[in-house]
Amino acid sequence: MAFPRLNNLSFWMLVSSLALLICSVFIGDGPGTGWTLYPPLSYLGSHPDAAVDMAILALHVAGISSIVGSINFIVTIFNMRAHGMTLMKMPLFVWTILLTSFMLIVSLPVLAGAITMLLTDRNFGTGFFNPAGGGDPILFQHLFWFFGHPEVYVIIFPAFGIVSQIVSTFSHKAVFGYLGMVFALVGIATVGLVVWAHHMFTTGISAELVTYYSVTTMLIGVLTGVKVFSWIATMWGGKIEFKTPMLFAIGFIFVFTVGGLTGIIVSHGGIDRVLHDTYYVVAHFHYVMSIAALFAAYAGFYYWIGKISGRQYPESMGKIHFWFTFLATNITFFPQHFLGLAGMPRRIPDYPDAFIPWNYISSVGALLSFVSVIFFIAIVIYTLRKGKKAPANPWGGDTLEWTLPSPAPFHTFEEIPHVD
Repeated sequence: MAFPRLNNLSFWMLVSSLALLICSVFIGDGPGTGWTLYPPLSYLGSHPDAAVDMAILALHVAGISSIVGSINFIVTIFNMRAHGMTLMKMPLFVWTILLTSFMLIVSLPVLAGAITMLLTDRNFGTGFFNPAGGGDPILFQHLFWFFGHPEVYVIIFPAFGIVSQIVSTFSHKAVFGYLGMVFALVGIATVGLVVWAHHMFTTGISAELVTYYSVTTMLIGVLTGVKVFSWIATMWGGKIEFKTPMLFAIGFIFVFTVGGLTGIIVSHGGIDRVLHDTYYVVAHFHYVMSIAALFAAYAGFYYWIGKISGRQYPESMGKIHFWFTFLATNITFFPQHFLGLAGMPRRIPDYPDAFIPWNYISSVGALLSFVSVIFFIAIVIYTLRKGKKAPANPWGGDTLEWTLPSPAPFHTFEEIPHVD
């Protein structure tokens, strides 16, 4: 890294922010505002104690941590690439980290401004979001979602990079349409900064704005489709090895596509008025974020754990883990589409008896998902304690990390490598 001490600072600030956020739960009734901190629920009238103030402080510290880390990544990628490693030769995973860092630097200051205004409303008598003082609570939603929507891509972009690397390696082919993939990533990151109000179709924004945000949101669906078809084209005709990382990558493509299709449905302003804040949105969001990001994280773990630890996971246990997780997560979230179409609202602790059957199935899936996590922890422990010694390049990967022994040495490369 270009600034290793800055990287260390970023990590420990993140740990500190997590500690502050956990402590805020034990102050009074805790910050019971949901993760969005919407006023007036986050005002003194609803939360008079300091829990919300401490949560705001935790978010500030986490934001500084992310900005510092992002600057470090950007400087490293631009200034410390290997000889011959041009931008258009970089692995797609590195591209996703670069674009993620830019999105964080652009969006986080806006969130910082919004929660600072909320803090002054609570403690210093300002009225930025208080209608009684001439303020507008919808302004907070605009500021929050300007950060909140790019944040979705901050989480899923590294997943795109991980899956691209794995699909290419286990198909024994170069990524199909590399240039198109790069421009699709840049397009998603750019358009993702100007679509935030699709979270606000029911707040009374004008019909013209609803039309604009619907169209731009659908455009992201087109750009994402480029990536999905490129992954499929990469696999097409390749000599695919169905190892555990590849299984999770294929699972990612499936669940992300399902979630993307439901996202196109709710991107329509008229349909969203009906489905907004129902379990349909919960199902959509968890397919593209919760399950998809989880599958990519598992894929990356199984792909790189040998290089990191020097020990290889047991392949049979990894495949069992994939199928168990795939079934459990789909049993959990797919029924929620039907609940949303039936009108079940989210964030409500009770529901009519008519919704019991699908909720029961979803609850069984959640329990199975928990069991799958326990099984994964067992795999991690077994791998680190008894796993076989990992070879330098078990998958036949063609990126630079696979030229090193396993585990990678402390100083990585004694000499900067040259890329043809």
